Amino acid sequence: MNDRMFDSPLFVKSGSSLIQEIACIEDALEFLYEWPKNRRGPIYHTALRACQRAFDSDFPRKAARDAFSGFAKAAKILEEVSAPPPWMVSVGGRGGLAA
Repeated sequence: MNDRMFDSPLFVKSGSSLIQEIACIEDALEFLYEWPKNRRGPIYHTALRACQRAFDSDFPRKAARDAFSGFAKAAKILEEVSAPPPWMVSVGGRGGLAA
């Protein structure tokens, strides 16, 4: 298991209708680096610093996840996913993914 994985993923709106899973520090950093410059503010920079510190050192992943979650809430892009996406649901009750 990747030592930079979050305990549980976050889901954020990316674009008009795409929902993106943020499962690790690298996902969070990639999302933050692509965030529009004209929408970056103090909460964005706090999340970016927390994720960079978690990537570079032993800064707690939970703190980085919480900072990213706070940024996503403030930006109104955090998605609460109560059910697994269709591609994660087993087919025929056998488990696994459909071929």
